Amino acid sequence: MSAYDVIVVGSGGGALTGAALAAKAGLRTLVLERTPLIGGTSAYSGGACWLPGTDVQQRAGLPDSTEGARAYLAAVLVDPDQERVEALLAHAPKLVAQLEADPLMEFEWIPFAEYYDAPGRVPMGRSIQPKAISRDELDPRVDAILRPPVERDRAGRPGRSTLSGGQALIGRLAAMVLRDGGEIRTGHHVTGFARDGSGRVTTVLAQGPDGPVELTATRGVLVAAGGFEGSAERRTEHGTPGRAAWSMAPRGTNTGEVIDAAAAIGAATDWSGEGWFCPGLLQPDGSGTFTLGFRSGLMVDQSAQRYGNECLPYDRFGRVMAAAEDRTPSWYVFDSREGGRLPAIAMPEGDPAEHLAAGTWVQADTLEELAAATGLDATALTATVERFNGFAASGVDEDFGRGADEYDTFFASAGSPNKALVPLDQPPYLAAQFVLSDLGTKGGLVTDAAGRVLDGSGTPIAGLYAASNSTASVFGSAYPGPGAPLGAAMAFASLAVEDMVGSLSES
Repeated sequence: MSAYDVIVVGSGGGALTGAALAAKAGLRTLVLERTPLIGGTSAYSGGACWLPGTDVQQRAGLPDSTEGARAYLAAVLVDPDQERVEALLAHAPKLVAQLEADPLMEFEWIPFAEYYDAPGRVPMGRSIQPKAISRDELDPRVDAILRPPVERDRAGRPGRSTLSGGQALIGRLAAMVLRDGGEIRTGHHVTGFARDGSGRVTTVLAQGPDGPVELTATRGVLVAAGGFEGSAERRTEHGTPGRAAWSMAPRGTNTGEVIDAAAAIGAATDWSGEGWFCPGLLQPDGSGTFTLGFRSGLMVDQSAQRYGNECLPYDRFGRVMAAAEDRTPSWYVFDSREGGRLPAIAMPEGDPAEHLAAGTWVQADTLEELAAATGLDATALTATVERFNGFAASGVDEDFGRGADEYDTFFASAGSPNKALVPLDQPPYLAAQFVLSDLGTKGGLVTDAAGRVLDGSGTPIAGLYAASNSTASVFGSAYPGPGAPLGAAMAFASLAVEDMVGSLSES
């Protein structure tokens, strides 16, 4: 039986933050990743980290502070666990300073509007991200196992020579782990945990490439292996909207067994957070792809009616989609002002010609013909577009207020007098099918402010920690701003390791 101080289950941003800090602290550290590649959904992401009150925001001259972030969360969150909220806010500056003290990590501010108009909001956002880095600046062992960006991974293509966003985050953190003596094992699917005679979690059971393995963790096990978004059965069991096929998780991952394995030894669970939702552009293969930043066009349900502000932050619009069954699938109707491309950021968009051939997109010279191709009522669709075009002319969306918030106009530029309202008047017209996608689920293991997993009575289970989408989110059902999933995952993974290191010094 192989023995380590710390075993980390998963290899996303939270997992590798914990592993990097554990290895730096001199702990024998092992990372177990289920697939052949590391990074999970974090590697697909833009790498934004919602970690307020740090030197990075100060260097950028932002009006950001821990106090401001506290006010913002107080306005946005519903019935939060205040101890966990305070732990996140207090630890964020320390974590970023600790990471930036390492020559392999450097952050920068990125303008990206936060998701709610609430006290404490920072104009153009407070999120940060790792700076881009060339692959050849990292350990070759990282290069060999780093998951490519989503549009390349789904097409079976290798990654780019310059790593940015989530690629840079995962690459930098993994290089830190390996440099400081940590080990990363891919192809290891964790199947269970076991406690010793004192009740402490010390054993991790996994299925490796050569068969079952049993591993010992003397200081702690950190579960940061994503949620259950990839499991149709668990989504149904927990009442999570959407479908596994529409999730952004890498194929064959995040199916919830690790959460269930922890629950099997007494860990408490909370499924109420649901997911990090988004509109999903339906692909010819039946998958959905994360879409944001709509610049023109409008979304209609099966009655050809708009049902929300299409320029809302993606999680908020996703929740609007989930509110009624007749909104999935929806049709996004747009014109040819962008040469037949979708007037939004879809990751990936896919080839318009392939969409048209598969019927996930349709095209027609008139709105009446477009309605016939989509199965929508022609009179209703025409009336909806005419009403929207009237709003574009006046600059006021009388139905849903599109363009009134800074997020609405963050990606827009063409409309006048309202940047977010662009008329549909340049045929041929197109319509693309949309479904409810997600960036992961956000229900799972119940943890405290130190990242310790709790049992049903609220008592920490010795030796067991968790972070990322493997836990019930500190934000509940809200999505405060860009990088909230990553920022929280990194902060609580770091707090977990800090607790492990503290237990080492006390022994």
